[in-house]
Amino acid sequence: MSDLVRLQDEVRARGGSVPAMLPAVAYTSAEVLAWERRHLFAGGWTCLGRLDELLPDALEDGKPATQRAVMVGDVSALLTASSGRVRMFANTCRHRAHELLPDGAASDRRSVVCPYHAWSYDLAGDLVAAPGYRDEPGFDAAAYPLVELPVEVWHGWVFGHALHRLGDPDVAPFADWIGDLDRIVSAYDPAGLVLAERHSYEIAANWKIVAENYHECYHCPLIHPELCQVTPPTSGDNYDSPGAWVGGSMVLREGMATMSLTGESNGLPIPGVSPTAVEYLHLLPNLLISPHPDYVMTHRLVPLAPGRTWIECSWYLLPAADGSVPDPAFAVEFWDLTNRQDWAACESVQRGLESPHYAPGPFSPREDAVERFVALVSRAYAGLPVHDYTHKDAVV
Repeated sequence: MSDLVRLQDEVRARGGSVPAMLPAVAYTSAEVLAWERRHLFAGGWTCLGRLDELLPDALEDGKPATQRAVMVGDVSALLTASSGRVRMFANTCRHRAHELLPDGAASDRRSVVCPYHAWSYDLAGDLVAAPGYRDEPGFDAAAYPLVELPVEVWHGWVFGHALHRLGDPDVAPFADWIGDLDRIVSAYDPAGLVLAERHSYEIAANWKIVAENYHECYHCPLIHPELCQVTPPTSGDNYDSPGAWVGGSMVLREGMATMSLTGESNGLPIPGVSPTAVEYLHLLPNLLISPHPDYVMTHRLVPLAPGRTWIECSWYLLPAADGSVPDPAFAVEFWDLTNRQDWAACESVQRGLESPHYAPGPFSPREDAVERFVALVSRAYAGLPVHDYTHKDAVV
């Protein structure tokens, strides 16, 4: 029996409950990760990055048209922007399937030209030139547009769904996917903040281990002494709202202005948000959003192998009236230290999962957000919608 079938059978055998962590195969199997990349990443709404970095000036009139190749799970896609609209297509020519751009490559050309035989498309995906076919009887260029895929821009981030075509009824509407999360995130106006610094990490742990670690502070007293100085590890509550997301909030200790090594802030307060709350939000599959009173930090997860994950950590701050951006060192220093503490723990968990003696352990009362995350992923394994789950619902 394959790893994936065994995992799916075990999830269904749980009879609708989430009594314990997932079995080790969920974190160690290449087959399971391949399924996740196709069905949870390509088949969900995956964060691809920030619009102003992927397609600079994409929504400004009079700016150069842009295009960029990206990976959505295990599916290669092509983002384009023109006339203030962002589109996404399968990154494969309709002639002989050559990639239109290599992964990560960008172009400011006003047409998409296949480098193999020069079939050319406009930025709306329509075939406009096919050398040698002009006088070919029966050839209809309108029958060979690029395959358009669903894409959305939300608070400055680009999200793509690459398993189904645009308009396919199997695509969960993006509004349903984010559910009530927009109410929390919109208060911080992330699109109005400026990227102040970014760190990238590559760690020896499965992407779900990173997510599970993010969703609980049960471990904080032992490995995060600096964090516990600025926020009580038992503070706050977790949310239980519809949508493909998991999250909760914590509160700062009295006298602390933000999450930094001293509790002091060098940033500008974000208008209209709580001066004492820090949110921990995960929009599945891969975007962790951590709004603070004076900055928003994100982690974007990209699985590289069953036991390896690339993590992009970004800090966004409110610019001053003159356009200058405060020095983010106060936030970066704190979270780089905390991140590295977490990565060491995650890598140890990954090694422990390789043991033949591992068996799934129970959730503590302080791991209800981890339980929700496991429930959402379990629903995906069982072929059920991820975005319409609440705690009272059965997994299968």
